[in-house]
Amino acid sequence: MSLNRAPGALLLATTTIVGALSLTACTMNTEASGGDQAGFVTGSDGISTVAKGERKKPNLLEGETLQDGHLDVSDLTGKVVVLNVWGSWCAPCRAEAPNFAKVAKDTAGKGVEFVGINTRDTNRQAAVKFEEDYKVAYPSIYDPTGKVVLYGFPKGSLNPQTIPSTIVLDREGKIAARALQPLNEKELRSMINPLLSEK
Repeated sequence: MSLNRAPGALLLATTTIVGALSLTACTMNTEASGGDQAGFVTGSDGISTVAKGERKKPNLLEGETLQDGHLDVSDLTGKVVVLNVWGSWCAPCRAEAPNFAKVAKDTAGKGVEFVGINTRDTNRQAAVKFEEDYKVAYPSIYDPTGKVVLYGFPKGSLNPQTIPSTIVLDREGKIAARALQPLNEKELRSMINPLLSEK
């Protein structure tokens, strides 16, 4: 290979690698709300849980919904709340969406509420179409700048660090479980059912 061609080949290879990584991972940086992970247990399924006495309440989780309503998650205290952080541009979010729509429908009369947090979607219509395409019937807070995700969870708590992420709140409104990966139906139910059984 000539010296004149080498830089171009290197640039092409680097661009290809970066492009491939961006297609396979939907990530974000939430270090402002991160912190030590003491007291959390992560199972072999990748789901982290916190013992009942060690759970923390989230910070303010509220905002305008994709349907132009307003939602404050603290108003749902008394129910198990499933928070799903997603973006219409995220392939793993599309893969898990049918599971969330099904489990939300199945658990609607059992004291479970689902709330989406649509983040990093600058095109609101794309997010609305995503919900229509995947028959997502529960509301989603519209968070195009990522502010709700970044500041909605206290330091040292289980917080969303990737897209998709799922956080489950117990009936007291405290953070009980988290998954930093797309979930199948069985995994999603495994996060909800123990909290429904708590006294």
